[in-house]
Amino acid sequence: MEAWIKSIFFAVAVVAATIAVAADKPATKQAVKPGAACETQNAKSCQDAMTPKMIMERFKSGNERFTSGKSTQRNYIQQVKATAAGQFPLASVVSCIDSRAPAEIVFDQGIGDLFNARVAGNIVNEDILGSLEFASRIEGAKLIIVLGHTSCGAIKGACDDAKLGNLTALLSKIKPAVAAVPNDGKDRSSKNDAFVNMVAERNVRMTVQAIRDKSPVLKEMEQKGEIMIVGAMYDIKTGKVAWYSEAPAAAKKI
Repeated sequence: MEAWIKSIFFAVAVVAATIAVAADKPATKQAVKPGAACETQNAKSCQDAMTPKMIMERFKSGNERFTSGKSTQRNYIQQVKATAAGQFPLASVVSCIDSRAPAEIVFDQGIGDLFNARVAGNIVNEDILGSLEFASRIEGAKLIIVLGHTSCGAIKGACDDAKLGNLTALLSKIKPAVAAVPNDGKDRSSKNDAFVNMVAERNVRMTVQAIRDKSPVLKEMEQKGEIMIVGAMYDIKTGKVAWYSEAPAAAKKI
């Protein structure tokens, strides 16, 4: 056999052997760096690798993209197919039903990235707490965001002591936040936008604390560093989200 033919056979054999060895080796786990995007196709690896703080930074970056008009271009049908067999969300968001504050869009996230519990006034009850426990303990979400917003209709209703069917009971859960805002002698009704927004902020902080107080499961997970529970406020005029990491010591419990 001529030398050049032998050389070809040898080269082919070496390549085949290299491929075989590589196939036997376990896949290298890619490190997830702060600010790095998690692709849908490796969502489980991303969820495992990211810390609660890294996830919060991801959401902060997403809001910055949203407010700059540079939101991520997504193939939603592809994401639907990729998540059909399972989900590995990074966070849960407790937000208001207000049509102007959709969490996935505000944080520039896609299908399968977050659990979204929406209720007027972004308050919690045993049903929502149970949902959050499912999201974190069972499904692995590592961040809980209580997202309020400016000019909130539910907050205005609580300020004005509105009465309307089942809404009356819901607003009663917000009234402690109204009472918690110091009386400076100014108008304390829905006509005072500054007061409404102060109540909205206090309501967010108190809801964060209510999650800790009323869910031993989530409180323990937070104490172990497995999750973070944070508050945030969405400005309906600018699209920007302000973050509150801790509830004030003087906050009353809901």
